[in-house]
Amino acid sequence: METKQYSLTNPFKETKAPDTQTGIYDDALKLGKELIEKPILGGGEDRIRVQHSKSRMTVWERIKVLTDEEPNITYQNWGPNLDGASIVTGILNIKGRDVAVYGHDFTLRAGSMDATNGSKLARLIQMAGTHGIPLIGMNDSAGAYVPAGVGGLDGYSEAFTALRKISGVVPSVMLMFGFNAGGGAYLPRQGSFMIQCDGTFFGLTGPGVVKSVLGEDISAEDLGGPKVHGQSGVVDLVTNDELGSLRTAIRLLSYLPDNNHSFAPFYPTSDPVDRFIYEEDILFRKTFNSPTGMNTPFDITLYLQQICDHGEFFELQPQRARNIVTAFGRIGGHVVGFLANNSAVSSGQIDIGASRKGTRFVRFCNLYNIPMVFIEDTTGFLPGRDQEHNGIVLEGRKLLDSIIDLRTPRLTLIIRNAFGGAYATFNSYFTGASMVFALPTARIAVMGPAGKEYVYKDEITGIQKEFLANVKKGMSEKEAASVRDAKLFEIGQRYEKELMNPKEALSLGSVSSIILPGYTRNVLSKNLSFLMSKYKPAEMSGPQREFE
Repeated sequence: METKQYSLTNPFKETKAPDTQTGIYDDALKLGKELIEKPILGGGEDRIRVQHSKSRMTVWERIKVLTDEEPNITYQNWGPNLDGASIVTGILNIKGRDVAVYGHDFTLRAGSMDATNGSKLARLIQMAGTHGIPLIGMNDSAGAYVPAGVGGLDGYSEAFTALRKISGVVPSVMLMFGFNAGGGAYLPRQGSFMIQCDGTFFGLTGPGVVKSVLGEDISAEDLGGPKVHGQSGVVDLVTNDELGSLRTAIRLLSYLPDNNHSFAPFYPTSDPVDRFIYEEDILFRKTFNSPTGMNTPFDITLYLQQICDHGEFFELQPQRARNIVTAFGRIGGHVVGFLANNSAVSSGQIDIGASRKGTRFVRFCNLYNIPMVFIEDTTGFLPGRDQEHNGIVLEGRKLLDSIIDLRTPRLTLIIRNAFGGAYATFNSYFTGASMVFALPTARIAVMGPAGKEYVYKDEITGIQKEFLANVKKGMSEKEAASVRDAKLFEIGQRYEKELMNPKEALSLGSVSSIILPGYTRNVLSKNLSFLMSKYKPAEMSGPQREFE
């Protein structure tokens, strides 16, 4: 009887074809494998070593940081003279979400742009817009490829146009690596957010051009490094290295929706929304019971920690205009955008920098269906010659316009100061707020302490006359001043007690209710959950206003 032989070898597994016959088919297979491997090899081992010697990753190493999944690479074109080879494009699965990604391969032509690359990049960007998925760009380019002539400029024009078309349709995060110049600086700034790490540069021209044209000696760091762009607001986030930038992009993406007709990801939280927050009560008790009383500044980020899920929030543009804080966070699992005055810097006054920073953030939240929480504690807009000469009226108006245009659910919490035009601007009921709350420490008034000069004008005039009369009667000037100052102090205290509080605003319905410290998270969460249950995410519609 014949014994059967069994094998564990998969009969369907690809095996090498017998060498008995070769021909055009085998040549085609060989070519195909070469074309697939070419993008991964980039400029070769020597160029990769140079990249590593500068503490930079290759584009493929950066992709591996973004995802553990196999990337779906698109448009593997590799034309004559390496046309199209210096940009890698594809779709990545990042934390369960499809994301369109491009990255310059600096090992090939220094990641420069030609017409083929521009078309390739534009197709990916258009694909992101068509399918409603976010975009991440890893920029590491010397600019247009000079030997390509006008083709390099055409490539940038095509990419510029595509990226502009998806602005407001899908969010994009741009990462700056290496040395970027010309179009390599303009293209990524069309994105929603920019992240730049230390040891990198981008700008319209490099230090060499500045030297030859203007005769000015300046380092790349001082011309277009992260400290420069972080202060100006050109970049939103600064990190220590490439790894930090990539991980920051992943974290930022967790707060962003896929597109302009969907919600940002909802993450159920194990942090109870109804817990009493002892730390909130301690923070305000120590602040307002200090010797400087209601004039004591404090860092508003300490407060954000108390009301966000697990104390976690994501601040944007932390290098500039710290008198206002823009941040993403979660309350009860819902992503919210925070716009908060920060009294620890310039008393939280709103200046040109703060207005620009706030305007851009509010408009982003409006485009992408993100609800907002406004935390108010400001004495008003910053006055002065420099502010007026540089357009505080225009920039302040832009901030007000962005708040009026906001269509998403929006809550306001007045912690302390809410004076004059700042109160009227900062998401009051009359600019469209969904709900307005105040702590008992709120001081809502037409003017701050200086307002007593108008409210008690006659009394103050009488006190001044009394001071002069006492001096004339023979009382020492020091004693007369002491009597005068005591009476003026009493008027100041009366003004604070009678008018600088939330009572009038509450009686008029300008504030819906008072929240005691410790219960803020609970109240905000309940109202936010209700409002979000009624809100339907959609693209923006209606008239387009003249000013942004």
